[in-house]
Amino acid sequence: MSVDVPAKNGLDDGEHLRVLGYDNSFNRSMSLWANFALGFTYLSPLVGVYSLFAVAMTVGGPPSIFWLFIVGGGQLLVALVFGEVVSQYPIAGGIYPWTRRLWGKRYAWMAAWVYVWAMLVTITAVAEFGSGFLASLFDAPLTKDVTLWLSILFLVVAFAFNFSGTKMLARVARIGLAAELVGVIAVGLYLLIFQRQQQFSIFFDSMGVEGDGSYGAAFLGAALAGLFLFYGFEACGDVAEEVKDPARRIPKAMIMTILVGGVSALFAFAGYVMAAPDLQAIVDGTDADPIPAILESTLGTVGAKIFLVIAVTAFLSCVLSLQAAASRLLFSFARDGMLPGHRWLAHVSPRTAVPVNALIVASTIPLLLCVLIYVGSDALLTQITAFAVIGIYVAFQAVVLAALRQRIKGWKPAGPFSLGVAGYVVNVLALLYGIFAIVLLATPGTSGVFLDDWIVLIGLGIVMISGLLYLLIARPDQKSNAPEGDAIAVAEQLRAHAG
Repeated sequence: MSVDVPAKNGLDDGEHLRVLGYDNSFNRSMSLWANFALGFTYLSPLVGVYSLFAVAMTVGGPPSIFWLFIVGGGQLLVALVFGEVVSQYPIAGGIYPWTRRLWGKRYAWMAAWVYVWAMLVTITAVAEFGSGFLASLFDAPLTKDVTLWLSILFLVVAFAFNFSGTKMLARVARIGLAAELVGVIAVGLYLLIFQRQQQFSIFFDSMGVEGDGSYGAAFLGAALAGLFLFYGFEACGDVAEEVKDPARRIPKAMIMTILVGGVSALFAFAGYVMAAPDLQAIVDGTDADPIPAILESTLGTVGAKIFLVIAVTAFLSCVLSLQAAASRLLFSFARDGMLPGHRWLAHVSPRTAVPVNALIVASTIPLLLCVLIYVGSDALLTQITAFAVIGIYVAFQAVVLAALRQRIKGWKPAGPFSLGVAGYVVNVLALLYGIFAIVLLATPGTSGVFLDDWIVLIGLGIVMISGLLYLLIARPDQKSNAPEGDAIAVAEQLRAHAG
């Protein structure tokens, strides 16, 4: 049963939502802790560090760990901007309703179109990466057939948990959070304290990755180590209508996700570097998948198996959180009449209070992408994952830019979470950081293979052009009467209600 919690601005959750033009459709059963767990398991430092540790070490060497500080700091600025926006607009769907209310329907369509495809690809990638852990747990050969069926298993099991309702989602997210904390912080600390093979000065030693060139170029090339890791906190806002007192709790959950996720990733990354028995082999690229060997040598066979159980739990929880966030975005899109089949997609189950049809789509498209990867080349997973990262960052900066535009027009965020006079400065810095990150992600590679070097921009271009064509031909913006560009007016309304 939904309970309306009085907010700091004098409005309870239901009243706040009605000021924004909507009625309660969900059960507000998610606490601050559960909301944080959802964002944290989406961000998943275990998944992020494991997926890119070898690449970061090969390209940038041990100093690539400093990208965790750089990107973590930049994304914290973005999270603070998001916090002010969601505090005024605690609406399901996150990126889409925020950009719509800050700018307009067409702008929101493009931002959300890019974001939803980036999320669907990310779901696919996490399920595929998780299949390797599951195969190792049962000593199964990691063939293409095994990878396909185990990836599908991840997707189906996560769907079943999501289908059960918000309480089950929150429960599994909390279990995933516990698994992540054990898998990254506990293991990382154990490696740092008891299995250290290197000196701490190793983090200032490039170990020759620059070759005859400048280390600055090598360090910039390792940026993906941080850029791939620090997103997921926005999922806290995707389920805003299922959280008690979301205007205050979601900004806190976002900030907690960045801070705890960053510390966790730092311990894990540092632990793997310090405990590596042959660090030079990892840096040289001769050991392409070093973490299993590090765990085997430090934890023993039984310890490594226990870690695999923890890792599989974390991967499953990550897929679960991604599915939940994507389905709420699709629901929010559909509720405003902005998608084909919007009435079907906007249906919320009266029994479980879950947007079941949107959830089916958020689970089926990644399953189809898994089949596409199965019949395609071995490099296809890496190529489509590269698009997902830049797609997320483009969507993030769409919110940051729209918020800055409203500030210039006179908007003063009216939610209970506010940065006050510092908000303008934080907004500008968040935008500058975001542009820097997008440039790094979009810079073509230097392998000489056209598709490999330009795949990020090609993928982004395909998604953006297809979205623009649909926008111009189908004109979904003309079929929707939901509010847009009303940040200043809504802020005045909320202040009037509070007064």
